[in-house]
Amino acid sequence: MLEIIQQPWPWYVAGPLIGLTVPILLIIGNKSFGISSSLRHICAACIPANISFFKYDWKKESWNLLFVFGIFLGGILATAFLSNPNAVQITPELSEQLATYGITDHSGLLPAQLFSWESLFTLRGFIMIVVGGFLVGFGTRYAGGCTSGHAIMGISNLQWPSLVATICFMVGGFAMANLILPYILSL
Repeated sequence: MLEIIQQPWPWYVAGPLIGLTVPILLIIGNKSFGISSSLRHICAACIPANISFFKYDWKKESWNLLFVFGIFLGGILATAFLSNPNAVQITPELSEQLATYGITDHSGLLPAQLFSWESLFTLRGFIMIVVGGFLVGFGTRYAGGCTSGHAIMGISNLQWPSLVATICFMVGGFAMANLILPYILSL
């Protein structure tokens, strides 16, 4: 049983399991799935400022905070007890392409040459970690939600703005991976 949990699950198993969260949340309590709104709930609960954006009944959304805490706790437990000791497998072509940018360590999920405390203080690392994090956060707020909220919940509810947002997420991801990222990696 433990071996099944430790292996990556195929898309035809993981996808439907993720997709089932939508009807379950709607049936259980007419709730919408999304992760980015939890940051607003945390700020509303913890920041006593007189900011209108944070003045709402965040306690009605406390289930979302428990859901996000469960994701966080699940990540910790999976890392502690279910980690795969083998190196992450990538194609030889990708390995060769990354080597041209000086990225040779792909033993973990993220290359240490890009995502580490040491790389944070380089121009490339600053752009990847700080600027990238800011753009993801800004884009999430500007789009009115994150990819999980729009792509999983919004599209399944036939919401036109969610379809537009998901298309923009995909186009932006393709542009970043194929046009902008090679330039950043060459810095």
